[in-house]
Amino acid sequence: MNLNDLTNSSGEWLRGTGPESDIVMSSRVRLARNIADFPFISRSTDTDRAEIERRVREHVQHLSDSRRLDAALIYMDVNELEEIDRQFLVERQLISREHAENEGARAVAVGQGEQFSVMVNEEDHLRIQVMHSGLDLIAAWERISKLDDLLEERITYAFNERLGYLTACPTNVGTGLRGSVMLHLPALVITRQIEKVFRSLQKINLAVRGLYGEGSQALGDFYQISNQITLGLSEEDVLKKVGDVVPVLIDYERQAREFLIRESQETLHDRVSRAYGILRTAQTISSEETMHLLSSVRMGINLGLISDLEISTVNRLFIHTQPAHLQKLRGEILSASERDIERAAYLRDRLNGGELRGPETN
Repeated sequence: MNLNDLTNSSGEWLRGTGPESDIVMSSRVRLARNIADFPFISRSTDTDRAEIERRVREHVQHLSDSRRLDAALIYMDVNELEEIDRQFLVERQLISREHAENEGARAVAVGQGEQFSVMVNEEDHLRIQVMHSGLDLIAAWERISKLDDLLEERITYAFNERLGYLTACPTNVGTGLRGSVMLHLPALVITRQIEKVFRSLQKINLAVRGLYGEGSQALGDFYQISNQITLGLSEEDVLKKVGDVVPVLIDYERQAREFLIRESQETLHDRVSRAYGILRTAQTISSEETMHLLSSVRMGINLGLISDLEISTVNRLFIHTQPAHLQKLRGEILSASERDIERAAYLRDRLNGGELRGPETN
């Protein structure tokens, strides 16, 4: 298993199954951990970072060789990767933008099916994450807890009896846990209720971010909802805080979709059919426009307006039409205009043969 094996595959979190997967793309649990013998990354020397990376690599490879992990993995030295490969991993949500752009010794271990990844020398010494399809925070927590225990067998974490796990960012001190759910909320955007919903979330200390996390835009009407504070809370408390509010957001989105069908079905149908038509026939198309149109198509499938097109296919297209993916699939570096042409060709090839149902079928 190597980086090129990921190019033509898809992560488990994109399969479009799991609870509430019509609205919830994925659930992710992330743990921030630091090694007790070393200063935080912001104060680490190049020698410190190299030794941290060496220790983690040795332990991860031991776990893999001894088959104690429940999945095969690949371990990559991010510092040695080409820029396009680093961007590919960002688009795949396996590393952060910061991890891709940093310098010095750093790495990532990726499990088979991309159900977990371990970033080494990001903001913390270790950033462990598990992603599952649909609303499945508890299963993601159970998996990451086992992985965390395996790593802790030979790595002594920085831990304080009063404060809990010590992390570079004060908001992560305690459990070091962040639970997040990626939601597809096009109807709330169309009905202009989305800002009202987000203001309510901020009042209860939940963060709202775009598709690629902190600082990213909400492309394709995807939003990540996550906890902001872990200090003073147990892992169960953190996950419950996020898990309790997500069903409310799902209900709001479903009500908004029902409103659109009831009050403006023809307009909705036109929106979906135009989006689908452009994606199937465009000769050149940008990444931003693709995300916007795919959002309408994904909603159209879930509302029964489009047949013979699977949600999993659309989920993959959100990722595979990103710049680095297109270039990896093509096997060469492309200019922006060349990517737009290649993206259109890729979409035409994969969206051939779907059917659009008329409003009378609803």
